[in-house]
Amino acid sequence: MAALHDLTALEQGDLVRRGEVTPLDLVEHYLARADRVGAFVTPTPEQAREHARRLGPRPEGAAPLWGVPTAIKDLHPTAGVRTTFGSAAFADFVPDVSDNVVLTLEAAGMPSLGKTNTPELGSPCYTEPDVAPPAVTPWDPTRTAGGSSGGAAAAVAAGLVPVAPGSDGGGSIRIPASCCGLVGLKPTRGRISAAPLYGDPTGLATAGTLARTVRDAAALLDVLAGRRPGDPSWAPPPPLRFLDACDRDPGRLRVARFITPVITDTAVDPSSVEAWETTSALLAGLGHDVEDVAVPLPREAVATFETCWAVLTALAEVPAGTEPLLRPLTRWLAERGRAVSGPDFGRAIARMRQYAAEALLALAPYDLVLTPTLATPPPPVGALRDDADPEADFEAQKRFTPWTSAWNVTGMPAVSLPLHQTDDGLPVGTMLAARPAEEHVLLAAAAQLEQARPWVDRRPPGW
Repeated sequence: MAALHDLTALEQGDLVRRGEVTPLDLVEHYLARADRVGAFVTPTPEQAREHARRLGPRPEGAAPLWGVPTAIKDLHPTAGVRTTFGSAAFADFVPDVSDNVVLTLEAAGMPSLGKTNTPELGSPCYTEPDVAPPAVTPWDPTRTAGGSSGGAAAAVAAGLVPVAPGSDGGGSIRIPASCCGLVGLKPTRGRISAAPLYGDPTGLATAGTLARTVRDAAALLDVLAGRRPGDPSWAPPPPLRFLDACDRDPGRLRVARFITPVITDTAVDPSSVEAWETTSALLAGLGHDVEDVAVPLPREAVATFETCWAVLTALAEVPAGTEPLLRPLTRWLAERGRAVSGPDFGRAIARMRQYAAEALLALAPYDLVLTPTLATPPPPVGALRDDADPEADFEAQKRFTPWTSAWNVTGMPAVSLPLHQTDDGLPVGTMLAARPAEEHVLLAAAAQLEQARPWVDRRPPGW
């Protein structure tokens, strides 16, 4: 008989709907599972139990994930719960208010088991904060879970929660999804409200979803999607529920593909090449037209992105006297950001929007774009981090993630799918992107790929 954590999030929600388990049963089941992957910074078992007790039977019209546990990335302020932003500078910070992601999950009847691990201020693509142990992939605990949603990905991949939100400003959902063998979905810019802080003036970052299946990722996006009064911009409503899109025949799609790294010159591991080629062949075998295209963003766009990224780091205000507690990488990026004048920052945002427009025009004839997710399988913990040389650290991250940030620049939805593994069992993701506001197309194609080559029964050691 399958254990509860063997079931998908939607299957668990259906058990709650039928009254075969309660939300508290699910919470207790997951709380009993040991965190061996550095998934959590601050567990909140009593809050989760109390929330589950308040839920009771599933009400009529509730979302299908009602009663299903989750966890909150430690970048999301959560009222009454320690929120460190992955930094020793915030080691004892307890917010008075929660942000939109937290409030939406609470209202949807999804108890949070705690705050998931993230690197300092969500900046690096590995999760090795000074306030918690590193987050590691359950497929090999000597290797990184990726970042910045590394704790969320590790939690889902290890069966510590069935589904979890992440956030993504340069690949921070898709990178850990690839490292941990998950579906990682970054939605269209404006699809999920950033209320009440609206802390990213560049438009690069968004919340998104991490799950073991495409349908679970879509169901969580249905929960999180939507605007709040005061949002500066928002995506148009989808033509159907994202979950329903997974059951729709995508039809014959036109797929652009490229493998040339976007943001830096780097070697691409044979496993990433094989995953990309195999997915190309699978798409063609499903009746889609796959065409090679040129990289849609010029290399000049990289410096513009880096300017915006550095200013975003500099915008983070830390408590007085705590700046020496920040990691060398954070201080280096913040110094770069503070050196940018106001007019130069405004020009960088304008240039980034121009680059995005040119890329969107070039890709407009295509329904999907296919690239690898990462240049290599997940590296060992510490392999990318270089506190002695932050610039070398940053360059190593670029070599590891030479494609993901392109879709943050354009605002296009993108998903990493766990369609491949190395010979020694490490997960290798492949990434698809779609036109803005066309998550329904992206999800229909992703579900079709999952049906053609299922992965849900592929589980890491110790599951």
